[in-house]
Amino acid sequence: MKGSAVDGGGGGADVLLTVAVEEYFQVQALRAYIPASRWDRFESRVRRNTERTLELLESVGATATFFVSGWIAERHPAVVREVAEAGHEVACLGYDHRPLREFDAAGFRADVRKGKAAVEQASGREAIGYRIPHGWFGPADLWALDILAEEGFLYDSSLCPAFRRFADEPWRRFIHAIERGERRLIEVPPGTVRLAGLDWPIAGGNYLRQLPRAWLRFGMAAWRRSTTQPFVMYFHVWDLDPDQPRITAAGWLPRLRQYRNLHRMRDFLQRHLEGATATSIAEHLRMAAGRRTFAEPAARPAARPAAAAREERPAERVTVVVPCYNEEAVLPYLAQTLASVRKAYRGRYRLSFVFVDDASTDRTWEVLQSLFGGSDDCRLLRHDTNRGVAAAVLTGLRNADTELVVSIDCDCSYDPHEIGRLLDRLRPGVALVTASPYHLLGEVRNVPGWRLFLSRSLSRLYRALFRQKLHTYTSCFRAYRRSLVLPLELERGDFMGMTEMLVRLDLRGARLAEVPAVLEARLLGHSKLRALPTILRHLALLAQLVWWKLTRRAGKGPAPGGEAEEISYERSEPAPTGAPERPERQRKVVR
Repeated sequence: MKGSAVDGGGGGADVLLTVAVEEYFQVQALRAYIPASRWDRFESRVRRNTERTLELLESVGATATFFVSGWIAERHPAVVREVAEAGHEVACLGYDHRPLREFDAAGFRADVRKGKAAVEQASGREAIGYRIPHGWFGPADLWALDILAEEGFLYDSSLCPAFRRFADEPWRRFIHAIERGERRLIEVPPGTVRLAGLDWPIAGGNYLRQLPRAWLRFGMAAWRRSTTQPFVMYFHVWDLDPDQPRITAAGWLPRLRQYRNLHRMRDFLQRHLEGATATSIAEHLRMAAGRRTFAEPAARPAARPAAAAREERPAERVTVVVPCYNEEAVLPYLAQTLASVRKAYRGRYRLSFVFVDDASTDRTWEVLQSLFGGSDDCRLLRHDTNRGVAAAVLTGLRNADTELVVSIDCDCSYDPHEIGRLLDRLRPGVALVTASPYHLLGEVRNVPGWRLFLSRSLSRLYRALFRQKLHTYTSCFRAYRRSLVLPLELERGDFMGMTEMLVRLDLRGARLAEVPAVLEARLLGHSKLRALPTILRHLALLAQLVWWKLTRRAGKGPAPGGEAEEISYERSEPAPTGAPERPERQRKVVR
């Protein structure tokens, strides 16, 4: 390929303003912690953030190019249409929001084609520009430009000549046309500043938030001295959202990249844009963005009723207990996840939910009422004082009206979609099934190494003393046979009570089982556990377990009896795609 300079005819604009329309959980800094399969579980904030961006641009009289992914366009078509109707250009950010390194040529073409179609359908206008959603094109990625030209794009803004990436081709710092045969694609790189033989990126959201304001002023002044072309800058709609949920599982560097100076971003952009003439890429290049229009999506025809209702076996009723303590930040994520769980198990399990607020000191109770208070399949309970997670689980068990009960973590550190695997192992006579990340087929993700070492070490000590050799003794993600567990009287109501529950059941001859599971560090909110006190409590319980074994004192209540459940090392079947019907019973709120 060869390049030639391009002079726009955009009427004296000194800034080409571009905006990435994406959710806060889709960003590159958090990809290691939030897989794309979990995106639909997070609270969406793209609508309000896009509206904030439109208000800002209107206040300073600027127009911009909004790069939108097909994933966003399909879920928020009204947002995309609003951007277009406000007079801004809508361009394409691909579909799946993935970096180029994850594609081969065929996969990249398919993603581009699918994303372009979705964006055009949502905006009602043709998308003539493209930008890669993660990272930038380097010298080895120029093959992608051929595909973009072949797919009908007129310009691309994915190439950033940062540092020495294109040191032998300095013309790539500026807007230029790339030609091969009859195809022509204009490249619009974000602004850089040449200093000490390197091209320093200064034009993006993270650079704008992290670097001193004086550095940006210096860079833009240097840009104006080197060219008459406008300066290309960009930011993300979530840059204007200082209250976005914090992903606490991320390390300090990703958190720094994502959250630092968010509260200053709007004022900075407003001050900068008030003194500039900002326009979109298409307007500057005098391209006919939106030269074709697309019809509104047709309404889907109503499904015709089946000729005869298919007889199905009634779904089995299961109660899901959710203990909550100061979980205000995570509850919207939980609500989205449980909606997906309901759908996944429709027809197989008829799920109802018992939420137990363990005397939270934040707005957990109010948010629970807002999210779940109007659902017939949800019951809200509240402790007057903080009693601990084990006490909250027992409260849920006592208030369940089904024999089969599952307890889950409010932070979804174990995926609630896996409840079917627990229930599959809860065979007749089995009192309890626990999720087991330390099983040979289990997995732990993003948990600090020191914490993992301590937890595994404690599990080995318990395993040495237990009659039934489990691999994990501390999980709260469990399935219970209510009639066999409810007679237990625990001395501990806190997190240690979950292990004490296993201790007492094991000493009394109850049958236990485990299922390999994946444990992930919590994404939102903060863990309530403290390392040293937890270790000391476990050591105390281990000492008590030795004493109980020596004296055969297993606690009060009748022993359930039965043989130990054989621990299988075969991977369980994946969770089904059905989800339970909603039970028809009156909601009851208990304080």
